[in-house]
Amino acid sequence: MRLGFLGLGVMGVPMARNLARHFPVTVWNRSINKYPLLKDTNASIGETPAKVAQKSDIVFVMLFNSSAIKSILTKDFKQALQGKILINTSSVPVDFSESLEAEVQKAGGHYIEMPVSGSKVPAEQGQLVGLLAGNREVVERVRPYVEPLTRVAVYCGPIGSGLKTKYAVNTLLVILTIGLSESINLAREQGLDLVVFGRVLEACPMASAYSKIKVQKILNEDWTPQAGLRDCYNSTQLIVKAVEQANTRSPMMRLCTKLYAEALEAGLGEEDMISVAKIVGGSQL
Repeated sequence: MRLGFLGLGVMGVPMARNLARHFPVTVWNRSINKYPLLKDTNASIGETPAKVAQKSDIVFVMLFNSSAIKSILTKDFKQALQGKILINTSSVPVDFSESLEAEVQKAGGHYIEMPVSGSKVPAEQGQLVGLLAGNREVVERVRPYVEPLTRVAVYCGPIGSGLKTKYAVNTLLVILTIGLSESINLAREQGLDLVVFGRVLEACPMASAYSKIKVQKILNEDWTPQAGLRDCYNSTQLIVKAVEQANTRSPMMRLCTKLYAEALEAGLGEEDMISVAKIVGGSQL
């Protein structure tokens, strides 16, 4: 099967690289400066999203949001989807995913939803968690082609289920990030050695692969994005909308959303999501 990949951002580049190790892949990105990052792979470049779809049997989409996806839904692109499978890995609202499914089906193609849990490092290692949704038969057909990206790919149900699962999982992730930021800030303001604090936290039951990575980034003052702050803020907005639609409450998420909005206004959007610690601490770290 020939694969296509649209969107070479922080997550898209390692995902496309992993696919290109196993299958023929044609890639496209809005800005051409990302193409050299795949020059040592067998990936080829498509001039437009429509050209990628024409050359592919399965097309992966990893674009920033629904507006970015709408911008590629040209007449030529939709015509090229006939008989093809489109796998959307981007985080978008459920209603947009449902409308995208309708567009793809109208064009004669199949649509699968697979948002992923994980950031840049798991993406590089092919250790993402895939949250599959859609027609079960089509999902099973694409499983061999998502294996290079994931350590596990879980079938969540019909279209919308994958995204809803991600909203719930990311609720914990976002709140954990703010909690970790507050914890480190308190340790610092009490005059503690943050290296020692990091060792203690690593030995505690609350420790995780995530906390270990983020504590180390703060200690090294390394704000390069593994999961971008702007992406995280986008996620908080999707979660808040999902909370409202589910008619439930998430007071912590509303507070986290405000803090991420402050971080975005402070110009931290292109940094790692843990840079919200700068806002939580009330001063630049």
